[in-house]
Amino acid sequence: MTLSTVTAAIVSGMMVSGSGPAVAHAVVEPSVRSATASLRSDLEKYLDAQGTKDHFSAVSLRVTYADQRPDISVDAGTSRYGGGRPVNSKALWQIGSNTKAFTSVLLLQLEAEGKLSIRDKLGKWLPQYPAWRDVTIKQLLSMTSGIPSYTEQSAFLKDFDANPSTRFTLERLMSYVEGLPLGPAKYEYSNTNYLLAQMIVERASHDTYHERLAERIIEPLGMNDTCLPPDCPPDAASRMPTPYSTHSVLPKHLNKSLPRLDLSWAQGAGGLVSSLKDMTAWDRALYSGRLLPSAQQHELESLVSTKTSKPIKSVTADDPMGFGLGVVKFVHPAAGTVWAYEGATYGNRVLHMYFPKTGMIIAIAVNSAVGEGDTLTDFAGTVYKTLSAQKAQALPRHQ
Repeated sequence: MTLSTVTAAIVSGMMVSGSGPAVAHAVVEPSVRSATASLRSDLEKYLDAQGTKDHFSAVSLRVTYADQRPDISVDAGTSRYGGGRPVNSKALWQIGSNTKAFTSVLLLQLEAEGKLSIRDKLGKWLPQYPAWRDVTIKQLLSMTSGIPSYTEQSAFLKDFDANPSTRFTLERLMSYVEGLPLGPAKYEYSNTNYLLAQMIVERASHDTYHERLAERIIEPLGMNDTCLPPDCPPDAASRMPTPYSTHSVLPKHLNKSLPRLDLSWAQGAGGLVSSLKDMTAWDRALYSGRLLPSAQQHELESLVSTKTSKPIKSVTADDPMGFGLGVVKFVHPAAGTVWAYEGATYGNRVLHMYFPKTGMIIAIAVNSAVGEGDTLTDFAGTVYKTLSAQKAQALPRHQ
């Protein structure tokens, strides 16, 4: 699909001076107010339709543009299920696997500095895992390592369900999968890959993952609302809508709240907390190439088909999803070809979509996680259609 240009400002009655009569070029574009009202209606309808089913009370949206048009932030609902204060644009969210791109960028930056190669094998950096010694860093980042995911193991789920506030160490998380056989080297989503990637960041940089994130990404981009628990500001938890789980694999917490900042179980695979303002700033830097040299940017965006596990140049209607190095490109049925990622913890979902033709970014967050039947990507299509309709209603008129 061809992506329509979405506009959000009014430019009209511009006078062009010259020797002849003045000519008025009236270009009517949708106002931020009109777009915001339409989008707020979308959010309220989505909350009414899905909030009870998916046990969430809050939904937030942010739309940003590549040019000087103002951002749009819209929110609906309350900070906890059944009541609480209204959610607002300053809310913080568990962004889940959106964290993976941060981890990938750190490794690619280290590669650009000559400190490692993504073709290095784990045997070089993490010899304590001999069964995985021939897996490359790139296979970790592209989800083609064959290493099983710790979050799929019944022992981990049982431990987490028993006490979500458990302070999980990397060593304990790895213990859930260390003795399991290595699977085939094909696309298979595994959070273990990004814990191993985090360990390599620390080994190659001689520093903590937290410090590398802060110095290389969070501070340079001015992401003051982004943190890796437990190293978060004192007011972070109070700014977060209560997370809820609807996962049947966590029976003790079905439709119940989970801790806001106890994310040691996720770490470099999905442990970051952020605002939608910060996350869209990060996404723009990520896809515009501000964070990496061109060679590493190309590596970041190199795709394997999630359908065939083979390298692909791009996605198509027949092969609609490609996984890069912590990023995803896919053909959305309503919005066309986009870069996107829906990050989920056990209590939040945060989706971003980046439109490469225009630079528009849509980011959406809700305060629950679902085991199946997720509709957040469908809702992003609704948002896109609303923005496109706003543009269609404001086609240029000439006088």
